[in-house]
Amino acid sequence: MSARSNKPHEIVERALALSRADGCLVIADETSTANLRWAGNALTTNGVTRGRSLTVIATVDGQQGTACGVVSRSAVTADELEPLVRAAEDAARGAGPAEDARPLVTGVAADPGFTDAPAETSSAVFADFAPALGDAFARARAGGRELYGFANHEMVSTYLGTSTGLRLRHDQPTGTLELNAKSPDRTRSAWAGRSTQDFKDVDPAALDAELAVRLGWAKRRVELHAGRYETLLPPTAVADLLIYQLWSASGRDAAEGRTVFSRPGGGTRIGERLSELPLTLRSDPDEPGLECAPFVIAHSSNGDRSVFDNGLAAPATDWIERGTLRNLTTTRHSAALTGLPVTPAADNLILDGGDRSLDQMVADTEHGLLLTCLWYIREVDPATLLLTGLTRDGVYLVEGGEVTGQVNNFRFNESPVDLLRRTTEAGRTEKTLPREWGDWFTRAAMPPLRVPDFNMSSVSQGV
Repeated sequence: MSARSNKPHEIVERALALSRADGCLVIADETSTANLRWAGNALTTNGVTRGRSLTVIATVDGQQGTACGVVSRSAVTADELEPLVRAAEDAARGAGPAEDARPLVTGVAADPGFTDAPAETSSAVFADFAPALGDAFARARAGGRELYGFANHEMVSTYLGTSTGLRLRHDQPTGTLELNAKSPDRTRSAWAGRSTQDFKDVDPAALDAELAVRLGWAKRRVELHAGRYETLLPPTAVADLLIYQLWSASGRDAAEGRTVFSRPGGGTRIGERLSELPLTLRSDPDEPGLECAPFVIAHSSNGDRSVFDNGLAAPATDWIERGTLRNLTTTRHSAALTGLPVTPAADNLILDGGDRSLDQMVADTEHGLLLTCLWYIREVDPATLLLTGLTRDGVYLVEGGEVTGQVNNFRFNESPVDLLRRTTEAGRTEKTLPREWGDWFTRAAMPPLRVPDFNMSSVSQGV
């Protein structure tokens, strides 16, 4: 009999019962996915998958402190469950004291749904989307466009149990859509992406119409030199930059003088004004349409996450409040080291902007660039959070309030922190799909931003 034939909560309970360690945490992740792929205005593949992974975290108290062992495996059978628990215990006994050791979380009410069956997705999630996509294929074909792309929906039910009595469960739906439109000769390409919980709020016809306009813009080609240009960054590009900023916002690293959030002379920049605009960057597990786990789920420890914090509440947090830096990410351990409050990172990110659409911002642009998305983003300098990357799938020239053509792609060099300082306008916040980080972080809502001097450092030959 496989472990998967048992209910996830039963696997968690059995693993906890098998434990001989001083402390034990067990995380069972039940995952199901459904996907569609298409090319040249026709569906090519579709599929549904199921899987389970199990993480056992054993803690052993010693004279020098508490050691920790973590072992994760997929498709664990009933016969393999006890060896998995023992492997975690052996890893703990063979390890030195864990720097981030803290007492396991207690005092959290058990989730009444902990013993319920896991949530699952299936091809039914595309019941309305697939026919609408077929209609979009027909319109694209008639308009001389070819559509390529994929839609993926994943449901992860996470069951967390600990030897201190925690019994928590979270169901996380994640849907992504990426759509490329190409001219028949493949010289023009346009991209659009969407993040969704259930595909009920995704309109393939609207996306195809948007891409048709962009392909039309690209019929006129203008070559530009590298330089600084007034640039309109769409929500997807803003998301990619600010997600990287969040990943770089470790309170401990800042306090130790290693990041852009370190204050010269010591300490952090918390309390410093980062933008003259009243921008608020925040995470909130209860944000409508972007809901995520309201507690820490940590399969391993790293700079801003600790396995000892599993089950700890992850409340709504303002990272930047009306332009001023308010919080950096911390664990209980790093908070104690730095004197900062405990602020776990949540799995969504929202930048509150203004009330104007991107189209209205274009209409107010005398001469500038409109980006589609960013790609291949890499860090150059952690002290300033200088990033480099490429533009992709359309950079458009705006003249006199209208898009007049497509220009060549560029390599850029920019720091998201410095961009917030220089931004002169933020438009209307909307849900968006990050292009670069969409495989790891999908729950984002961002406004378009106007940057008067975005640094296009060199010309790129990419499409």
